[in-house]
Amino acid sequence: MDQDMVMRARVQLLSANRRVVRGTEGLRIYRLLTQVEPEVYGSKLAYVLVEASASSLVRELPEQRLALLDEAVAVASALGAANPYRAKVLAKALAARRELEGPQTQGM
Repeated sequence: MDQDMVMRARVQLLSANRRVVRGTEGLRIYRLLTQVEPEVYGSKLAYVLVEASASSLVRELPEQRLALLDEAVAVASALGAANPYRAKVLAKALAARRELEGPQTQGM
């Protein structure tokens, strides 16, 4: 892991002065930092992935939306059971995934 990239990502988080950095910048930052400290940044990554799946950039691209949601589910599932945000972000990711899949798979 490139420590300079990690340091830059942390500085960007601090300079953003927001609780959660959203959009492509947030995805880039949280994907990197989740590799270093998954319990600290994983829930934010999962949250931003779910948001990104609903963005206008991928609204008409179901495969990309599904990939983002699958990543969100994987990241949230990997969080430790003691993580206070795990249940919430996992439920949000699973609900968004079910919504994307539509009614054809909900009865199964």
